[in-house]
Amino acid sequence: MASWSDFAAADPSLAAAVRALFEQYGPGMAYLATVRPDGAPRIHPVSPVITDEGLYCFIVASPKRRDLARDGRYALHSFPPEESDDEAYLTGKATRVHDPVVIATLSAAWRASPEVDWHLYELHVDTATLRRHGPGGALPLAATPAVHPLSRTWRAELSRSLAIAS
Repeated sequence: MASWSDFAAADPSLAAAVRALFEQYGPGMAYLATVRPDGAPRIHPVSPVITDEGLYCFIVASPKRRDLARDGRYALHSFPPEESDDEAYLTGKATRVHDPVVIATLSAAWRASPEVDWHLYELHVDTATLRRHGPGGALPLAATPAVHPLSRTWRAELSRSLAIAS
């Protein structure tokens, strides 16, 4: 696993494109998938917070938060843009943040109310994928020239292996 800053340092252009899709409507917007106790997926919209240091989510008391506390595996998928079917997708492990400085800094910056029962989680990145579908979208309905989707994927394990080999 890698922090957002590790991922961004290893592949700045991919990280910038992923961040742009998550923040395309202003504050971060994405779908967060977690693992239920029975192993089935659970998905909910969230507002991820991306800083130079990390990728975070404020998670209120909910089944989603219980999932992350029990099994931190997650998948985060961007909302679809209005003008294309481009998508960003991250997988990894979420860990609860206990550092009071990080919590205070982010809660102040993002106006997370102290009256709400939330926990701050950092989303560590195992894989990051960006998929561009072109002007016709994923399922073109009009007679447009066929454009094959372009995908780029970054994996923390490969990045770590390359760094060790260097």
